[in-house]
Amino acid sequence: MTRSMHSVALYATLLTGLLLGGCGKNAPAPASAPAPASTAPAATTSAPRPAASVAVPPAAGTVGAAGASSVATPPVAPFTVAKLTLGSAVNAEHQVVRASDSFATTDKTLYATVATEGSTQGATLNAKWSYLEGEGQLVSSISQSIATDGPAITTFKVQNPDLWPAGKYKVEISLDGKPVAKQDFQIGKS
Repeated sequence: MTRSMHSVALYATLLTGLLLGGCGKNAPAPASAPAPASTAPAATTSAPRPAASVAVPPAAGTVGAAGASSVATPPVAPFTVAKLTLGSAVNAEHQVVRASDSFATTDKTLYATVATEGSTQGATLNAKWSYLEGEGQLVSSISQSIATDGPAITTFKVQNPDLWPAGKYKVEISLDGKPVAKQDFQIGKS
């Protein structure tokens, strides 16, 4: 009976060492460890087997060192602006219907759709619309917060109930205050 308890204690210690050794942790020796097998009388014990020859199957639900990399979470793609598109109309998905860089003075609303890729828990996109003729002037600056787990479309619009002045314009997109895209466009008489 004593030999069997020593074997169970040795097996449990070996199993704990293998499991903790596989994950990089060192287990402290148990405080109430049984006396080593070598203190038993030589006539009643057989030579212990080397620890390397003991085959220990992994416990259910555990992952060995070889399987750890297959369970790892893939790296998260950085959040980036993929494309800027201008137009005078959008569809139900808020995407520009027909891309253009030339508009009529009678177009009441202009849209800029910003396609993004990657994930973010919170980023700020800004669209700054400028009229470049003469001294140039800021037409509009619009910011939107975005949180997404994948590709997304953010739509900005600028409206003028009157006729737009003919000339050259520019829209600049920034992500968290850093410029990431821009597009020049013009408005002419229709």
